[in-house]
Amino acid sequence: MDKIEIDPLLQPFAKLDQLQLALTSTYIDLLLKWNARTNLTAVREPREMVTRHFGESYFAAEILRSYEPASLIDLGSGAGFPGIPIAIRLPGTQVTLIESNQKKSTFLKEVIFALKLKNVSVFNGRAESYDRNAGLVTMRAVEGFERALLTALALVEQKGRIALMIGEGQIVKARNLAQEVEWGNPVTIPGGHSRILLIGTKNAKVERK
Repeated sequence: MDKIEIDPLLQPFAKLDQLQLALTSTYIDLLLKWNARTNLTAVREPREMVTRHFGESYFAAEILRSYEPASLIDLGSGAGFPGIPIAIRLPGTQVTLIESNQKKSTFLKEVIFALKLKNVSVFNGRAESYDRNAGLVTMRAVEGFERALLTALALVEQKGRIALMIGEGQIVKARNLAQEVEWGNPVTIPGGHSRILLIGTKNAKVERK
């Protein structure tokens, strides 16, 4: 997809400059190519890919940029959402994509190379084995939500933040599981899919599980 097609689809989520649109175009082309032979995402239609994956991720970047995170970990990055779009939008943030699946990890590395992103790296392994923390940890559409949330919290620096892109029905569960987090008000993500962005600040020590 070219920039002219992508730009209006992303307008409800974020306004990108020409370089960011060009990077997004390259990213989409790679995703479509890889997804034809490797199941990176269940979304197959290109326009829906733009709104569901890129739009939601860029929307999160718009909200998170106000925190000016120096470092970010994207847990269970999959095909790179929201981590890579956030890295495109926030070039001053060092982003680590944690992905245990080898094929997906290889795809992420190809995207980083093709887009010449200097602020992104990939950790191909389980999050429990990653030995660093970040000022911001993101999580979107991961399996085993309860366990993943506890793992994500262990990766957040003290007084750092966690950002969840989840369904409305998971808000109460997140708050009950992580009572040591001071949660903000949920922000509705455009697109009509009942998805929200929930951001919290870690105020107490959380042990790794």
